[in-house]
Amino acid sequence: MIRKTTLCLALITLMSSLACASPELLEQSKTFFKPIPTTPPQFAGNPATPDKLLLGRMLYFEPRLSASSLISCQTCHNVGLAGADMQETSTGHGWQKGPRNAPTTFNAVFNQAQFWDGRAKDLAEQAKGPVQASVEMNNTPEQVIATLRSLPEYVELFKKAFPKDKEPLTFDNMALAIEDFEATLLTPDSPFDRYLKGDLKALSDTEEEGLELFINKGCVGCHSGTNIGGTGYFPFGVVEKPASDILPLDDTGRFKVTNVAADEYVFRSPSLRNIALTPPYFHSGKVWKLLDSVRIMGSAQLGISLSESDAAQITAFLKTLTGEQPRIEHPVLPPQQDDTPRPVLSTTGS
Repeated sequence: MIRKTTLCLALITLMSSLACASPELLEQSKTFFKPIPTTPPQFAGNPATPDKLLLGRMLYFEPRLSASSLISCQTCHNVGLAGADMQETSTGHGWQKGPRNAPTTFNAVFNQAQFWDGRAKDLAEQAKGPVQASVEMNNTPEQVIATLRSLPEYVELFKKAFPKDKEPLTFDNMALAIEDFEATLLTPDSPFDRYLKGDLKALSDTEEEGLELFINKGCVGCHSGTNIGGTGYFPFGVVEKPASDILPLDDTGRFKVTNVAADEYVFRSPSLRNIALTPPYFHSGKVWKLLDSVRIMGSAQLGISLSESDAAQITAFLKTLTGEQPRIEHPVLPPQQDDTPRPVLSTTGS
């Protein structure tokens, strides 16, 4: 009798779960979202090869790309922390604080452009920016090349990675190698990806209700596609301006790139992939709780006050966007040579 009762309860639970799963919602979701692929895209003119990927991985972890020999791509985009750094704004050269929160490098290849204001058209162009920014790595292309040329292992790696180039070791090729490596930082197989592929049991009832709210409340207007965001530019504060600490008045967003009045306080929508792993939130990095950021977006972008239940359900859905995290082995970097430029720690560059 006990075994029969247990079996009946299990069947009822299964039937209830299947009844709650909505094939219609799945089909609707497929019109807005795509799962993260398991392999990276190939770039026209920059095909990935094993040698280039090895070089790109080493350069991603190479602190000697910075003037201080302390800061690498990994510093602000830690592959053990979902490609972010858990700082409101990143700490750069001479302990300076950057102006914006560091976006994750995970799945960044699917963004239409890079940086919060979209000033870099791709990952290669993005890789050059922090190296030269005085508040970040505070270096110059000339000094980067001098450093890399002083390390024989890099000279050989560049030759293998760019065999057709007369001069393989260049600042542009440095960026291309990093681009190919960053494109491998994918996080597939999240619960939501499994759902999009047809597994109706991949989401709980609460998570599925959160997905339905995410679509029907209008969040999907800015957050869709493979990256659940990253595909457009939108004003922050469409309906209601957030507090000045969350939306600093001196950071006018894309306006600084285009100098077009309509772009004031406009930013590229961030990817929501792995969003539960990458606090704090927004370009200012002032909001640490995901639930709070959901409430703020409801009022600022949609002009609605989300109920406690709705905000909690949307937050539950967002947590299903956490995918399989890449496991990246930290490379052994080439040893310092007598003619390798020495670290510069001063904020003046002297």
